[in-house]
Amino acid sequence: MKSLTTPLVIRASKAALVFSVGFFGLIVVFGNLTDYWTNFEFVTHVLAMDSQRPELAEVSRVNYRAIDAAWMHHVGYIGIIALEAFLTVTCLVSAGAMTRKLRASDAEFTHAKRWGIIGCTTGILIWFLGFQAVAGEWFAMWMNESWNGISDAFRLTTCIGLVLVYLSLNNDSLAGAAPSDVRDPQDRLDAVGRI
Repeated sequence: MKSLTTPLVIRASKAALVFSVGFFGLIVVFGNLTDYWTNFEFVTHVLAMDSQRPELAEVSRVNYRAIDAAWMHHVGYIGIIALEAFLTVTCLVSAGAMTRKLRASDAEFTHAKRWGIIGCTTGILIWFLGFQAVAGEWFAMWMNESWNGISDAFRLTTCIGLVLVYLSLNNDSLAGAAPSDVRDPQDRLDAVGRI
């Protein structure tokens, strides 16, 4: 196809991946709102630190960190949902802007990526800082038998982190496209035939 250059494909793939992060966030927020109490129970057990494996609970000395107040559990959970909603909106807005700017100047396309970068960074903050560092280490979620989301948080951090790295790469310039990318092989043959 005459107009399908490698930088254009890279731009489209970046928009698609940012959309996928936003769509994932949308499903997560929808689930947390429509199934509030199930996910709230997870937050409650993690913050209360009341479900440690028995052999670890006997020797653990970190339970002074536990938060037992239900209202604080609600505040924490609503904060998580708000951050997930922010991730959703920023990534979907950026994916739409990137799609509209696929053939725009390099500066315009780069500008369209900024909310996707902010959204993906928010995802890293939610699932790495929030779930792995704060919940996993401070509230010792790793000791939990039933309420342990560390492996899921690691999976999400890894996936979103890869999208963030790819999105941030400066490999989508239309101005710097190689001559072989500007035209497809048939165009080059036609050009040679005209010489």
